[in-house]
Amino acid sequence: MPVSVPVPVPVSSLSHRVPDLGALELLLAVARLGSLGRAARELGITQPAASSRVRSMERQLGVALVERSPRGSRLTDAGALVTDWARRVVEAAEAFDAGAQALRDRRDSRLRVAASMTIAEYLLPGWLIALRAQRPDTAVSLLAGNSAVVAERVLGGEADLGFVEGLTLPSGLDSAVIGHDRLIVVTAPDHTWARRRKPLGAGELADAPLILREQGSGTRQVLDAALGGLARPLMELSSTTAVKAAAVSGAGPAVLSELAVGEELSARRLVEVPLDGVRLGRALRAVWPTGQRPVGPARDLLGLTRGVG
Repeated sequence: MPVSVPVPVPVSSLSHRVPDLGALELLLAVARLGSLGRAARELGITQPAASSRVRSMERQLGVALVERSPRGSRLTDAGALVTDWARRVVEAAEAFDAGAQALRDRRDSRLRVAASMTIAEYLLPGWLIALRAQRPDTAVSLLAGNSAVVAERVLGGEADLGFVEGLTLPSGLDSAVIGHDRLIVVTAPDHTWARRRKPLGAGELADAPLILREQGSGTRQVLDAALGGLARPLMELSSTTAVKAAAVSGAGPAVLSELAVGEELSARRLVEVPLDGVRLGRALRAVWPTGQRPVGPARDLLGLTRGVG
């Protein structure tokens, strides 16, 4: 029977409730410099414009953020809290910008990267930010797919460096382990598994319909190996984000990298289900054609990836 995945609720109204990035960057500068005037100069705007932007942000949020005095400017208690949130938003925007930049295919100095979905979504943006600091003139083009597709791209000469999550590699590739990862079973808080006290065994996990990544993904490969190929798909989805969204919606239990669900677990939108006797660890690997050790930007990127997990 076909399974329908709930459509996410539109979030366009957030633009009316959340300050823009320029305002958040101004607030961070005030917190760091202790002066609205110095913050304005650092950002290249006038002090009246900075004051107007802060007042607009305070009206938008409905709380006072900055206290002004002849000695300078200081954050209110609410302003300090909003600043902590703003820092995360700005960091996420920087990671987004680095990822978007990698998708642009420029004709100058270029690095072609292929990465499996979990690595592309949750690890690669940070590495690209660090690489940009070392090589600001290098354009990175990104090809994202499951581990099998990444291997094909690297073997076919379409990528200079690849990143995969599976247990095996096809012949013709050399690799280096850059870190380790663990798959976990998660479900929405109202699922019966979220309230169980006894860990889930391999047999019970194999008998249950699960929201899974597609065949060829490193995540699916690890799970199939752990369960002897007996995993039962409730639905098969082609990205980590899609699997996670389906699990959060309550469609059923899912198996995902712990890298992907930290925020959802902290906010209790998902609950980890304990396991007994099911080994779901995996190595994260960089791959390249046999005998062609990465050089130039590829070598620099490889050096930035070590020590995950």
